[in-house]
Amino acid sequence: MQTRQFLRGWYVLAYCGFLVGGLWAQEDERRLGTLAELKRWLPKSDSWEQWLEKTGELPPRFDQIRSIPGLPDPLLDSLGHRIQTPADWLTRRQELLKLFQHYVLGTIPAPPDNLRAVNIQTQSQDGVTLKAVTLEFGPKAQARLSLELVIPRGPGPFPVFMTQDNHRPWALVAASRGYLGCVYAGADSRDDTGAFTNLWPDCDWTKLTRRAWAASRCVDYLLTLPGVDSQRIALTGHSRNAKTSLIAAALDPRIRAVILSSAGAGGTCSYRLFSETQFGEGIELITRTFPDWLHPRLRFFAGRENLLPIDQPELIACVAPRPCLISTALNDPVESVWAIEQSYYSAQRVYQLLQAPQALQLRYRPGGHETTAQDIESYLDWLDARFRPGKDFAGSRSLFPTYSGWLQRSQEKIRPETFPVASLQGLMTTMGGNPILNLDQWESKRADIRRRIEWTLGDPPDIEGGALGTYGGEPAHRAEMLRRNRLPDGVGKKNLNFGNYVCGDLYFPAGADQSDQKLPVVIWAHPISVSHGYVAGYLRGEGVHLALAKAGFVVFCFDQIGHGSRIEEITRFYERYPHWSLLGRTVADLRLAVGALAQVTFADPRRVFLLGYATGGMAALHAAALDNRIAGVISVAGFTPWRSDTPDQGTGGVARWSHWLPLLPRLGAFIGNENRIPYDYHEVLAMIAPRLVVVVQPRQDYQVNHAAIRLCLEEALKAFQFLKAPGHLAGLEVDDYNHWSTLVQQKVIEQLKILASL
Repeated sequence: MQTRQFLRGWYVLAYCGFLVGGLWAQEDERRLGTLAELKRWLPKSDSWEQWLEKTGELPPRFDQIRSIPGLPDPLLDSLGHRIQTPADWLTRRQELLKLFQHYVLGTIPAPPDNLRAVNIQTQSQDGVTLKAVTLEFGPKAQARLSLELVIPRGPGPFPVFMTQDNHRPWALVAASRGYLGCVYAGADSRDDTGAFTNLWPDCDWTKLTRRAWAASRCVDYLLTLPGVDSQRIALTGHSRNAKTSLIAAALDPRIRAVILSSAGAGGTCSYRLFSETQFGEGIELITRTFPDWLHPRLRFFAGRENLLPIDQPELIACVAPRPCLISTALNDPVESVWAIEQSYYSAQRVYQLLQAPQALQLRYRPGGHETTAQDIESYLDWLDARFRPGKDFAGSRSLFPTYSGWLQRSQEKIRPETFPVASLQGLMTTMGGNPILNLDQWESKRADIRRRIEWTLGDPPDIEGGALGTYGGEPAHRAEMLRRNRLPDGVGKKNLNFGNYVCGDLYFPAGADQSDQKLPVVIWAHPISVSHGYVAGYLRGEGVHLALAKAGFVVFCFDQIGHGSRIEEITRFYERYPHWSLLGRTVADLRLAVGALAQVTFADPRRVFLLGYATGGMAALHAAALDNRIAGVISVAGFTPWRSDTPDQGTGGVARWSHWLPLLPRLGAFIGNENRIPYDYHEVLAMIAPRLVVVVQPRQDYQVNHAAIRLCLEEALKAFQFLKAPGHLAGLEVDDYNHWSTLVQQKVIEQLKILASL
C-alpha cells in the first residue's frame, strides 16, 4: 500500500513537472518571439547581439509586468505599499538601487579595504598647491586611479569640488572660490577605470558605473586628509560625466552634494518622457550609440518604456535629502525642459518626505549643450548656499504650466455628471437618436460636434491672420543652434512670419519659387520636441521636412508653443488665457498657417495637407476637422479614443493631456468619467469627411488601445460612406514600434504623393 501511494505521488509530481515544464517552454517561446521582434525593429547593434549570444539572456516576461506609462512613484515600493516614514525610505532606497543595478547600471564590487596613495607629487603654482596622486587598491592592489588636488591658500579644512578629468578648468574656478578641487581620471579624456573590468570579472558594471565607483575611491582618499571637510564634499560633471556624477551620488551618501549639468537621457531625463516618441535620445539610440554606458539589458525596453520597473527620477530621489542641482539649457538637444521638470516633481516627493524640499533645485541657462565660466560660477554660488551659512541661491522657476496651476487661474468647476454618457458608436444618428437620412441632418450633427470640440479646446481670443511677411523671422544664429540652417542640394528655404507673430520656415524644391507651377503643400506638425521644435534633437535619417521638399512638396514648418524657439512663451500661457488651451493654440496656429500659405505664389491652395506625429497628429486632426480649406491629413500615432482611455488601460489615460502636459486641461475633469467626454476621435475623423484622411499606427505602441482605434475608424467610415467617399479614409498599420522611423517616413511620403494626385 505504501509503495502504491508513493508511486501515485511520484506520478502526480512527475505530471505536474511535465505541465510546468510545458508552460516554461511556451513562455520561453514567447520571449524568443519578442526577441526576434526586437531584432527586426531595432537597428543592428553588434555589441548588444554579442552580449545576447554570450549570456543567452531573453527579454523579460513583458506580459507579467505592470504598465506604468507615467513616471513611477518613488514612494511606492514593489508591492505597491506607500512609503510614509524616513526609515521606510531607507529600505525603499536599497530596493531601488538593486533594481537600477539590474536594469541600468550593472553590479559593483564592495569598497576595497586596501586603498593607499602612492606616487604623490606636489608643486606650487601662483599660490595654489597642485598635488598629483595615484591610488592603488583592489585585488592584489592592481587597480590604479590617478587624481589631482588643487588646494587653495589657507589652513582648511576646505569644502571639496570634485569632477572628472576633462573638467579640470572647473576645479580651477572652484579653487579660486576657496574650494579644494579634486580631478580624477574617470572621463573620455583620461580614464583609468577600463582595467577594472578584468580585476572584478564577476561584476557586469558599465563604463559610467565604473567611473562613478571610482569617484567613491577618491572620497576614500579625501577622507584621510586633514585639510578636507568631510561634510562638504560635492561632485559634478557635464553630459555623460553628469550621468556618472548622479550614479556616484546615488550610490555613495558620503558625497554631500551633486550638480548635474545637462545629464540628459540616462541622467535627469526620464526614459518614458524623453523617448523617441518625444524626439529624444531614447533607449534605442543611447544603447546602440554608446553601448558601454548603460547595461545591455536596458535595450529590451526600447518601445516598451512603460514596462521598465524604474526610471531616472528615482535615481535622483536616491540622492535625497542631500542637495542636488539639476542644470539644463533650454535648447540642449540631449534634454527636454518638460521632461526635466517632471523628473524634478517626481524626486521632490522624496525630498519633501525627508523634509528637505529646498535641497533639490533647477537651474536653466540659455543656449545649447555648451557651458561657460558664468555657469561654473553659478554652480559654485549654489554650493556656497548649501555649504556656507548666510549664502543664498534662487533656483529657476518651472517653465511648463501644471494642471493645478490651470485650475487655480481658471477657477473652472466642470461637473462631468452634467454631460451625457456616450461611446464610440451612434455617429450617424440625430440628437434624438434617429438615423441620419439627409445632408441637412448631417450638417446639423456636424455643427453639434463642432460646438463640443470648440468647447473642449477652450475659448480663444480674437485672432486675425495678418499678412505673411519676413519681419520677425528667425535670426540666423538661432536657426543654426536649432539645426535649421543647413540645406541639402536641391532644397530651397524661406524664413517667414505668420499669424500672431509666429516664425515659420518654408522648404521647397530649389527653383520652385521662380516657377509658375503650383506645388502641393504639407504643413508639418511635430510631436513633443521641446529643445528643437520641428527639427528633432535626436532622429535617425533625414528630417521629414527636407525629405518632403526633395519629393516635390512645399513644406511649411513652425515650432509649436512650448518648443524650440517658443519654450518660454508657454510659461504664462494660462495666466494670459485661462480659458483657452495649449492644444487650442496649436490648432489655431495650424489654421493660420493654412491662410498664410494662400499668399505663397507657388503653393497650391487646393492641395494643402497636414502631417502630424504623436501630439502633432492630435493637433492636425483637430485643425482639419475645423477647417475645410485643408485637403487632407495624415496622422501618425496621433490618437487613441478618449472614452475608452481609462486608467486601467495602461496607456496613461486622458491625464496625459491634462495633468502630465496640460494641452487640454478641461479633459482633467473627466478622469474617472471618460464616457462623458464631450466628443471623441470618430467624430473628429467624421468632421473631415469627405476629405482625405490616413491614420498610420505602429503595431507596438503602449500609448494606444489598438482595438478602440479600429472601432473608431469603423464608426467614422460610416460618415465617409454617407458622403460617398469611403476610399478617403484609410488606416495603415506599420510593423514597428512607436517612433518616427525611416520606414514610417517612407510610407508617409508615399501616401502624400497619392493624396496629392487625387
